[in-house]
Amino acid sequence: MTPDTLMTPEKIFLDGKTFIPAEQLPIPEWPCVVSERSQPTLTVKDDDLFFVTDTIGNISGCSLNDGNPSMGLFCCDTRFLNRLELQIEGRSPVLLSSTAEKGFSLSALCTNPKIDERLRAETIGIRREIVLNGALFEEIEISNYSTTTVNFELSLSFDADFVDLFEVRGYDREKRGRLLRLVEPTTEEGIIDAVSSVPKDPSTFREESLTLAYQGLDGSVMESRILFQHRQPDYFKGYTAVWQLELASHETQKLGYRVNMLKNNQSSSTVSAATTLGQAKAAELMEEQNWVQQITRISSDKSTFNRVIERAEQDMYLLRQSFGKHKTVSAGVPWFSTLFGRDSLITASQTLMLNSQIAKETLILLATYQGKFDDEWREEEPGKILHELRLGEMARCQEIPHTPYYGTVDATPLWLMLYAEHYAWTHDQELLELLWPNALAAMEWIDRNTKQNSYLSYFRISKRGLANQGWKDSGDCIVNHKGELANGPIALCEVQAYVYAAKMRLAEIARMKKRLDLADRWQEEARSLKVRFNRDFWVEDQDFCALALDGDGKPVDSITSNPGHCLHLGLFTHERAYSVAERLRAPDMFNGWGIRTLSSLSPAYNPMGYHTGSVWPHDNALIAMGLRSLGLIDQALELFQGLFDMTSRQPYQRPPELFCGYERNGDNAPVQYPVACTPQAWATGSVFQLLQMMVNLVPDAQNNCLRIIDPALPESINRLSFHNLRVGPTILDLEFERSGTTTACRVAKKRGNLRVVIEA
Repeated sequence: MTPDTLMTPEKIFLDGKTFIPAEQLPIPEWPCVVSERSQPTLTVKDDDLFFVTDTIGNISGCSLNDGNPSMGLFCCDTRFLNRLELQIEGRSPVLLSSTAEKGFSLSALCTNPKIDERLRAETIGIRREIVLNGALFEEIEISNYSTTTVNFELSLSFDADFVDLFEVRGYDREKRGRLLRLVEPTTEEGIIDAVSSVPKDPSTFREESLTLAYQGLDGSVMESRILFQHRQPDYFKGYTAVWQLELASHETQKLGYRVNMLKNNQSSSTVSAATTLGQAKAAELMEEQNWVQQITRISSDKSTFNRVIERAEQDMYLLRQSFGKHKTVSAGVPWFSTLFGRDSLITASQTLMLNSQIAKETLILLATYQGKFDDEWREEEPGKILHELRLGEMARCQEIPHTPYYGTVDATPLWLMLYAEHYAWTHDQELLELLWPNALAAMEWIDRNTKQNSYLSYFRISKRGLANQGWKDSGDCIVNHKGELANGPIALCEVQAYVYAAKMRLAEIARMKKRLDLADRWQEEARSLKVRFNRDFWVEDQDFCALALDGDGKPVDSITSNPGHCLHLGLFTHERAYSVAERLRAPDMFNGWGIRTLSSLSPAYNPMGYHTGSVWPHDNALIAMGLRSLGLIDQALELFQGLFDMTSRQPYQRPPELFCGYERNGDNAPVQYPVACTPQAWATGSVFQLLQMMVNLVPDAQNNCLRIIDPALPESINRLSFHNLRVGPTILDLEFERSGTTTACRVAKKRGNLRVVIEA
């Protein structure tokens, strides 16, 4: 159903509402409380909404240092609130405690500062609860803990700039749309605004909502519609709601509101919004409970370890996001709360033992968007898997190519790898057949793009695309041992390992499907790739693998973490795999918490660099899998322990996207990266990949078998159990127990006829 819209230069009529440009109707402003220093933040997320505030639940309208640009209420890459400021008598409340532990809600307990002689400090309790569920809901309870009746003013100031997320991240725009004011006609006086500044008699008051609006360059009208609940405001001053409160001793009053986000009078969120906060909270808890019942539940004998696992389980639930009929994990909050190719695929692979449905939905969704045409602006090519999908105004106006954007070299082989892995876990023949044409198209894309120099490489075509198109996609990270930037096209080492694994695994599926021509060809191409790779990428004087080959076919010979991704995929010769494994554990790479992205001996090393010396949990989890595959179990467990120790020291025991590469010294905490996403998908997924590394499950659902090969628990854990683990149609419970250096496994329960083979 399309909205009924009529536009003139002066007015916009939309489904019975009238808007005019904001400059035609100035409104009074409510002063904001200036913050003198950068504020820590709380983040909550629900499906396609996320909300970032300071620790009292406020987003101030001003700051001496421009505040935190990530703050706001976002949906579909648009910021629908950039101010949400609770004040008491024009002052900011004083924080007592706050938490966003539930992920989809935050709560804050505040009190009042001293206000003249009328209000003694810390006599008013202010309890805030904010919940996301298709809309933003807040309830505020105000309690008087003094012995006398008090009178004071409470205000809530709102504003919305409707800025595109890419603009928030620093992208320039030549033009923007226009802010609007909602107005309503009167019989004689022309128009009146819908945000009156005149105090009203509560007995006659009828104004129950505020509307903030904007028209984008594409003509779309965006609205933040704020509906007040419980007690209505006594009056509005611009976009500030004001209550004149009188509270008897120990009396409590409740205020509340709901913010709905609309685009052309339709809900921007794909989630059907509840009506009240209580309903929203109940809906979220019910959905989360359904999720918990579907996943593998994992627990140990150590409470700290259990908290890390429980947080990871909850964060995987929070990161799920709807795209049409399907749901997959968004990459991370705040900057990457959308569909990604590489990130979603790696996360889905990491979590196959948790819930294979994530992988299924990811495969189908990315297949739906698989490239069909040659389009240089979006870097789309037939068979190619997308990099990133965006829905904001800049994407709709073609200012960025993310509709979707295909500038990624590794998503296509990663899709093929997941296609085979999902089948090994589930024996889902229906999905295998459904996506077989997509698999063929993906392999054809790889083959077309490896003809020129025998390796899968990238080179930016789109003027607003990414210069680097592997997982390390910042502009300064592909450097040689002198710290000099490499020239493209770039063939990354780990991408060749993904191609090798994709060909080997798809060859097995082709053989099963009686496509012996494809099976033999892909297997032979994989073998040939292995020979060439070990010849061309090996740097003899360093006894290590090059990060990449540059446009001239020369090795980019810096010492990086990238070759660690190759270890468990079988591309190295045995000897060279061990050489890479040992080099990664040298002090210039391993900092005690994890392995750095770049050697600290490199001229380009920066412990705070995004990909030039930082440590990424997902990078390390993949390396740990490689160490384990080589039989270097103690080394793999050492890596696990460093990452676990790091995670247990994070807020909410949640692994960050990355952290700084500074050395671990004594009791010093890991150094946080300033703007790391949290929660972040493949950081969260690394928790489950490390568990998989320890217990070493090898599923073969097609042959109705699960092999458990030499499981090994670290010294910090004595017992580990898996409940509701699914392999094919079978559900089973597994228990692992360590005694000294030996870990035993037993099948505690089994529903199905799966053969479980435990190999010591």
